[in-house]
Amino acid sequence: MLDRDIWLTANLIIKQHGDDAEIQAAMRVDEMSSRGDFLGRAVWRRILKAVRALKVLAPAGPLH
Repeated sequence: MLDRDIWLTANLIIKQHGDDAEIQAAMRVDEMSSRGDFLGRAVWRRILKAVRALKVLAPAGPLH
């Protein structure tokens, strides 16, 4: 998966799940691990890292 796709997916997860985005991505990491899908796990770990980075960069609430 391209870096661009990782960041787009992370952004989409944040838009869909808000404050729970990190939890949702972590659940996908666990799901891939339990399936034995180590490539999928690696991709979702990258997405999780991107979600965390975006949450640090993005403000917690609306800007006024």
